[in-house]
Amino acid sequence: MAGKRSKTGAPRNWRDRFIAALGETSNISAAADAAQISLSWVYKTRREDAEFARRWFEALCEGYDNLEMQLLEHLRNGETAGSKAAKRKFDTAGALRCLTAHREAVAREKGRRTLAGEVTTIAAINAKIDALRAQRKAGDRAIAKARAEARKAAKALKAGSDRTEDRDGAA
Repeated sequence: MAGKRSKTGAPRNWRDRFIAALGETSNISAAADAAQISLSWVYKTRREDAEFARRWFEALCEGYDNLEMQLLEHLRNGETAGSKAAKRKFDTAGALRCLTAHREAVAREKGRRTLAGEVTTIAAINAKIDALRAQRKAGDRAIAKARAEARKAAKALKAGSDRTEDRDGAA
Protein backbone atom coordinates (compact mmCIF):
# COMPACT_ATOMS: atom_id res chain seq x y z
CA MET A 1 0.00 0.00 0.00
CA ALA A 2 2.90 2.30 -0.68
CA GLY A 3 1.34 5.19 -2.56
CA LYS A 4 3.11 8.20 -3.97
CA ARG A 5 4.74 10.36 -1.36
CA SER A 6 5.67 14.03 -1.28
CA LYS A 7 9.17 15.42 -0.78
CA THR A 8 8.64 15.33 2.99
CA GLY A 9 7.85 11.61 2.86
CA ALA A 10 4.18 12.13 3.65
CA PRO A 11 1.65 10.46 1.35
CA ARG A 12 0.11 12.80 -1.20
CA ASN A 13 -3.37 14.04 -0.22
CA TRP A 14 -2.86 12.71 3.30
CA ARG A 15 -4.78 15.69 4.71
CA ASP A 16 -7.90 14.87 2.69
CA ARG A 17 -7.67 11.19 3.62
CA PHE A 18 -7.16 12.05 7.28
CA ILE A 19 -10.13 14.46 7.35
CA ALA A 20 -12.40 11.93 5.59
CA ALA A 21 -11.44 9.16 8.04
CA LEU A 22 -11.81 11.50 11.02
CA GLY A 23 -15.32 12.42 9.87
CA GLU A 24 -16.23 8.74 9.66
CA THR A 25 -14.64 7.54 12.89
CA SER A 26 -14.12 10.51 15.26
CA ASN A 27 -10.88 8.69 16.04
CA ILE A 28 -7.68 10.65 15.48
CA SER A 29 -5.39 7.61 15.68
CA ALA A 30 -7.51 5.63 13.24
CA ALA A 31 -7.67 8.61 10.88
CA ALA A 32 -3.88 9.01 11.01
CA ASP A 33 -3.48 5.29 10.25
CA ALA A 34 -5.89 5.60 7.31
CA ALA A 35 -3.88 8.55 5.98
CA GLN A 36 -0.60 6.66 6.58
CA ILE A 37 0.81 9.53 8.63
CA SER A 38 2.18 9.74 12.17
CA LEU A 39 0.13 11.21 14.99
CA SER A 40 2.90 13.67 15.83
CA TRP A 41 2.88 14.99 12.25
CA VAL A 42 -0.90 15.33 12.29
CA TYR A 43 -0.84 17.32 15.53
CA LYS A 44 2.09 19.46 14.31
CA THR A 45 0.19 20.28 11.11
CA ARG A 46 -2.91 21.19 13.11
CA ARG A 47 -0.87 23.61 15.26
CA GLU A 48 0.77 25.26 12.25
CA ASP A 49 -2.03 25.26 9.65
CA ALA A 50 -5.19 27.15 10.65
CA GLU A 51 -7.19 25.86 7.66
CA PHE A 52 -6.30 22.25 8.50
CA ALA A 53 -7.25 22.88 12.14
CA ARG A 54 -10.61 24.26 10.99
CA ARG A 55 -11.25 21.22 8.74
CA TRP A 56 -10.18 18.90 11.59
CA PHE A 57 -12.71 20.47 13.96
CA GLU A 58 -15.48 20.23 11.35
CA ALA A 59 -14.66 16.58 10.61
CA LEU A 60 -14.59 15.75 14.31
CA CYS A 61 -17.99 17.41 14.74
CA GLU A 62 -19.31 15.43 11.78
CA GLY A 63 -17.98 12.22 13.31
CA TYR A 64 -19.66 12.96 16.62
CA ASP A 65 -22.89 13.81 14.81
CA ASN A 66 -22.67 10.36 13.20
CA LEU A 67 -22.07 8.76 16.62
CA GLU A 68 -25.07 10.61 18.02
CA MET A 69 -27.26 9.33 15.17
CA GLN A 70 -26.00 5.76 15.72
CA LEU A 71 -26.73 6.07 19.43
CA LEU A 72 -30.25 7.35 18.75
CA GLU A 73 -30.87 4.53 16.29
CA HIS A 74 -29.59 1.99 18.80
CA LEU A 75 -31.75 3.42 21.58
CA ARG A 76 -34.86 3.54 19.39
CA ASN A 77 -34.54 0.25 17.54
CA GLY A 78 -32.28 -1.92 19.65
CA GLU A 79 -30.46 -4.69 17.84
CA THR A 80 -32.00 -7.25 15.54
CA ALA A 81 -30.94 -10.82 16.30
CA GLY A 82 -28.43 -12.06 13.77
CA SER A 83 -27.50 -8.57 12.59
CA LYS A 84 -23.96 -7.27 12.51
CA ALA A 85 -24.82 -4.90 15.38
CA ALA A 86 -26.06 -7.79 17.54
CA LYS A 87 -22.69 -9.52 17.14
CA ARG A 88 -20.89 -6.36 18.20
CA LYS A 89 -21.71 -4.95 21.63
CA PHE A 90 -22.83 -1.33 21.48
CA ASP A 91 -21.39 0.59 24.41
CA THR A 92 -24.21 3.03 25.12
CA ALA A 93 -22.60 4.45 28.27
CA GLY A 94 -19.31 4.94 26.45
CA ALA A 95 -21.07 6.65 23.55
CA LEU A 96 -22.84 9.01 25.95
CA ARG A 97 -19.55 9.84 27.70
CA CYS A 98 -17.91 10.57 24.34
CA LEU A 99 -20.78 12.80 23.28
CA THR A 100 -20.70 14.69 26.60
CA ALA A 101 -16.94 15.24 26.36
CA HIS A 102 -17.33 16.34 22.76
CA ARG A 103 -20.10 18.79 23.65
CA GLU A 104 -17.77 20.37 26.23
CA ALA A 105 -14.94 20.57 23.68
CA VAL A 106 -17.27 22.20 21.16
CA ALA A 107 -18.38 24.75 23.75
CA ARG A 108 -14.73 25.58 24.55
CA GLU A 109 -13.89 25.91 20.85
CA LYS A 110 -16.91 28.13 20.21
CA GLY A 111 -15.91 30.29 23.17
CA ARG A 112 -12.36 30.58 21.85
CA ARG A 113 -13.60 31.48 18.37
CA THR A 114 -16.10 33.98 19.78
CA LEU A 115 -13.33 35.65 21.76
CA ALA A 116 -11.08 35.71 18.70
CA GLY A 117 -13.98 37.14 16.69
CA GLU A 118 -14.57 39.83 19.30
CA VAL A 119 -10.88 40.77 19.32
CA THR A 120 -10.91 41.00 15.52
CA THR A 121 -14.11 43.06 15.57
CA ILE A 122 -12.74 45.47 18.18
CA ALA A 123 -9.52 45.85 16.18
CA ALA A 124 -11.54 46.60 13.02
CA ILE A 125 -13.66 49.17 14.86
CA ASN A 126 -10.55 50.83 16.31
CA ALA A 127 -8.97 50.96 12.84
CA LYS A 128 -12.14 52.57 11.44
CA ILE A 129 -12.17 55.13 14.27
CA ASP A 130 -8.49 55.93 13.59
CA ALA A 131 -9.26 56.37 9.88
CA LEU A 132 -12.18 58.69 10.70
CA ARG A 133 -9.95 60.72 13.03
CA ALA A 134 -7.32 61.01 10.30
CA GLN A 135 -10.00 62.15 7.83
CA ARG A 136 -11.24 64.72 10.33
CA LYS A 137 -7.71 66.06 10.87
CA ALA A 138 -7.19 66.30 7.11
CA GLY A 139 -10.53 68.09 6.81
CA ASP A 140 -9.63 70.48 9.63
CA ARG A 141 -6.30 71.23 7.92
CA ALA A 142 -8.07 71.87 4.60
CA ILE A 143 -10.57 74.21 6.29
CA ALA A 144 -7.78 76.09 8.11
CA LYS A 145 -5.86 76.43 4.85
CA ALA A 146 -8.96 77.69 3.01
CA ARG A 147 -9.67 80.21 5.78
CA ALA A 148 -6.08 81.45 5.73
CA GLU A 149 -6.23 81.84 1.96
CA ALA A 150 -9.58 83.67 2.27
CA ARG A 151 -8.13 86.05 4.89
CA LYS A 152 -5.11 86.65 2.70
CA ALA A 153 -7.34 87.32 -0.31
CA ALA A 154 -9.56 89.64 1.77
CA LYS A 155 -6.49 91.58 2.97
CA ALA A 156 -5.23 91.87 -0.59
CA LEU A 157 -8.65 93.02 -1.75
CA LYS A 158 -8.87 95.56 1.08
CA ALA A 159 -5.34 96.81 0.41
CA GLY A 160 -6.24 97.22 -3.27
CA SER A 161 -9.43 99.16 -2.45
CA ASP A 162 -7.53 101.39 0.03
CA ARG A 163 -5.07 102.32 -2.72
CA THR A 164 -7.94 103.09 -5.07
CA GLU A 165 -9.57 105.36 -2.46
CA ASP A 166 -6.27 107.17 -1.86
CA ARG A 167 -5.81 107.72 -5.56
CA ASP A 168 -9.41 108.84 -6.09
CA GLY A 169 -9.34 111.11 -3.04
CA ALA A 170 -6.05 112.81 -4.03
CA ALA A 171 -7.27 113.87 -7.42
